[in-house]
Amino acid sequence: MPDLDAIIRELDAHRERFEAFCRSLSAEELERPVPQSTWLVRDFIAHLATIDGPVAEMFRAVRRGEDGGIRTPDGARFDVDDWNELRVQERRRCSVEELLEEARKERAALKRDLLALAPADLERPLKFAGDAKRPPATIPLGVYLAGWCKHDPMHVVDMCRALPGRAEELRGWLDDPVVARYQAAMNPAG
Repeated sequence: MPDLDAIIRELDAHRERFEAFCRSLSAEELERPVPQSTWLVRDFIAHLATIDGPVAEMFRAVRRGEDGGIRTPDGARFDVDDWNELRVQERRRCSVEELLEEARKERAALKRDLLALAPADLERPLKFAGDAKRPPATIPLGVYLAGWCKHDPMHVVDMCRALPGRAEELRGWLDDPVVARYQAAMNPAG
């Protein structure tokens, strides 16, 4: 099982690079549509600014001994695609700095919940309800964390599909087998 301090260090390192990358984008680059997606480049920043909230709730549920799958307040299955789309649309006109500030606040709260997990929590099953491109699955929380901590570079690869040449500048950061497997699952060659 992963070391939570190591997960935090990796999250922090990725977020630092992600923020620098986002700040380097021009206004025109931020508005480019991303191939194989319904989102603009900027929308991936909004996604990463908001997704830590539901993930933190999942950590709290696991810690309470509840179902590790994310649910809505009324107990229904959480539709991550609909949730993401609404958050992105609500933030379409936010500046990069506003998005990064929201991301910093959400990440700080998430890290508190992550560090509160006990070793036994990492063995608990996490029920992923599936999304538009992946089927439902159940995996131990610790296994999930080992891949999830690469969420920022996973989406930088997405953003770079609209930014020719930018991925080459970031090759050392983005060349990761977990990131590559994620991209292969989410963006299969047609």
